[in-house]
Amino acid sequence: MGVWLVKEDVPEHADALVILMGNFPERVLEAVDLYNNGSAGRLIIVQESMGPYEILESKGADILSTTEQAYNSAVALGILEDSITILPGDARSTLNEAVIISEYLADKPEIDTLLLVSSPTHMRRASMIFHSAFKTRGMPVYVGCSPSRYSGFRPEKWWRRKEDTQAVVSELVKI
Repeated sequence: MGVWLVKEDVPEHADALVILMGNFPERVLEAVDLYNNGSAGRLIIVQESMGPYEILESKGADILSTTEQAYNSAVALGILEDSITILPGDARSTLNEAVIISEYLADKPEIDTLLLVSSPTHMRRASMIFHSAFKTRGMPVYVGCSPSRYSGFRPEKWWRRKEDTQAVVSELVKI
């Protein structure tokens, strides 16, 4: 199961990288490597929902959203600011991200190859969701997958660590 979840399909070149939110440090590191090796010259991030963080801000707390942290990290590691697009959306799920990105690309036919960057256990489901979102809209967008090499997940021995077991079971339930 662990090996099956880790879908990897990296095209020779993509029009844009998409960092799916969640465990952003490992995903940003992978996206920076892909950007630096020329896999794509553009990065897309959908604004992630952080629940009632607006209430914290209204009470005087100064916090950075996960999306802002991912953006700042990507810039600090060498991705040019004008190469990053943050899409509004308050996304709560991968499905939200897929729908928001498909809407964004609806009038951008020059972007027809995406490379999703996510955690290894999340890649299979993310690919399925994005393929479905683009198919529903009748958009011929190729969706590649690059699971982060910075993850501690071991697909061949996923049952040996509690965290890996939880990740596999969670993904299988969600599929």
